[in-house]
Amino acid sequence: MAFSKLKKMFSDEDDDTLLGTEDEYYNMSEEEAIKEADKSGNKMILLEPRAYSESQQIADYLKNRNSVVVNLKRVTTEQAKRIIDFLSGCIYAIGGTMQKIGVGIYLCTPKNVNVQGKITDEREKKESANNDELEW
Repeated sequence: MAFSKLKKMFSDEDDDTLLGTEDEYYNMSEEEAIKEADKSGNKMILLEPRAYSESQQIADYLKNRNSVVVNLKRVTTEQAKRIIDFLSGCIYAIGGTMQKIGVGIYLCTPKNVNVQGKITDEREKKESANNDELEW
C-alpha cells in the first residue's frame, strides 16, 4: 500500500505533462512566436532613423511596450540630439529607461522590461584606470 502511494507521488504522468508544454513552447514555429510577441508586446525593434521625423515611430513602439535599439549613425549630430531629447521625454512619460550601449546606439525600454548590467564606454574605462592609479 505504501508502495502504491509512492508510485503515485513519483509517477511520470506529471513529468510528461510538463515536458509536453515545454516541448510545445520550444517547438513553436517562427510565425507562431511572432504572433505571440505581437500579442504581448515583447518585441525587440532595431531602428536606424534617417531623419528626426522617424522619432515618433520609435515612441509608438515604446508605447506598445516594445524595446527599441536606436542606431543614430545615419543622422546628423544635430538631428541625433533632437531625437535623443524627444525619446528622453517619451521614456520619462511611460516610466521606461534609456541606456547607451555604443557610440550613437541606445537601448530604449518601456516599464515592463528590466535591463540588467551595464556596457562601459572606452572613455569610462580610461577614466577608471586613471582613478585606480591615483588611489594607489
